[in-house]
Amino acid sequence: MRYFIVLLSILLCGFQQIQAYWPFNQKKSIYEYKSIENVKAKPLSPVIFVPGYGGNQIDAKLHKTSTPSVYCSKDADWFNLWLNLEQIVPLVVNCWVDNIKLYYDNVTKTTHNTPGVETRVPGWGDPEVVHWIDPSHNMNGAYFIDIGNLLISRGYDSKKNIRGAPYDFRKAPNENRQYFIDLKELVEATYESNDQIPITFIAHSMGSPMILVFLQQQTSEWKKKYIARVISLAGAWAGSVKALKVYAMGDDLDSFLLSGKVLREEQISNPSTAWLLPSPLFWSGNEVLVKTPKRSYTMGQLEQFFNDLDFRNGWEMRKNAMRYVLNFNAPDVELHCIYGDRVPTVEQLVYEKDDITEQAPTLVMGLGDGTVNRRSLRACKYWSGYQTANISNIVFSGVNHMDILKNKKVLDYITRIMQI
Repeated sequence: MRYFIVLLSILLCGFQQIQAYWPFNQKKSIYEYKSIENVKAKPLSPVIFVPGYGGNQIDAKLHKTSTPSVYCSKDADWFNLWLNLEQIVPLVVNCWVDNIKLYYDNVTKTTHNTPGVETRVPGWGDPEVVHWIDPSHNMNGAYFIDIGNLLISRGYDSKKNIRGAPYDFRKAPNENRQYFIDLKELVEATYESNDQIPITFIAHSMGSPMILVFLQQQTSEWKKKYIARVISLAGAWAGSVKALKVYAMGDDLDSFLLSGKVLREEQISNPSTAWLLPSPLFWSGNEVLVKTPKRSYTMGQLEQFFNDLDFRNGWEMRKNAMRYVLNFNAPDVELHCIYGDRVPTVEQLVYEKDDITEQAPTLVMGLGDGTVNRRSLRACKYWSGYQTANISNIVFSGVNHMDILKNKKVLDYITRIMQI
């Protein structure tokens, strides 16, 4: 999968070759392992995959009274909404945007779908929906599949000790409270059905801070009993300037056929985008993130940036998620923090004119993995003095945000630390 709106990289989870979708390219995974016979029987820590932004499927059902175009359907039974490459194309992409975007209620501080749109996250516990975010198995929708194939080649069973924990990635933790309840039950059930062997979480991108929120809610005794380790891949621990870029100009998913301006409507409607803005714990308050000829917007002036951008709801959603941003207590479990570096990554936005609503900014690049800034990727180092459980930081130079999921050296490292 070459995306990250996924929306945030697509955003935080970009399709770098989405333009190759027509006709669909049905190549096989480059790391499609075959089962190895006579694998020596040994205890295998069950794996639960926790996806990032855009890292699992979402279904929709329509019963709408109006649509933005004559090309759009008003009524439809359950169908795949994300990732559905047939819908993210010119002429009908506006239909997709209308079906997947959210509306913010400033009274309840929650979001809801477009009237007449019902959504669901399919496949709870099933690794299939995180192995492939495109159910047709188009390679542009490959996600955890390479790691899943590796595990199966080493004796794992996708129906027993490989699980998936998908969620509505459009929403921030404050609207995903039931997810954390369900995840605890999934951990305990998987532990019991696998001879009480502690669990390994493998998380990517936004999935890493989602797991952090989850672990902060559990007692030390519970974590010692049920959790063996967390393997974080390209964890967006402290957010990303790319989220700010999405508010400014949208993200075209690295496709010449798509318009970031069109997709922006959907992307900025997601509270998770606001949650993934740079953390004030790792960006200083006087650090300039946005420049115009007459003024600068520092980290401490993001509220004014949203006001001038004429999108106040973005700041309101940010405030709702801020308690999760500011709680950076250690996970208190064994952690392997794996990420790429030395890939050009947006660090600052520069406008040629003062009116930021009528132009796209120039992107000033720094270092990171192409989606997440270096300081966010390595933020897990902070916990080294705050927990007794081991923390390992493994950096792969030149590996980008999505390729970390299939890089052979990364797969080899996973094999070693899990002793499989």
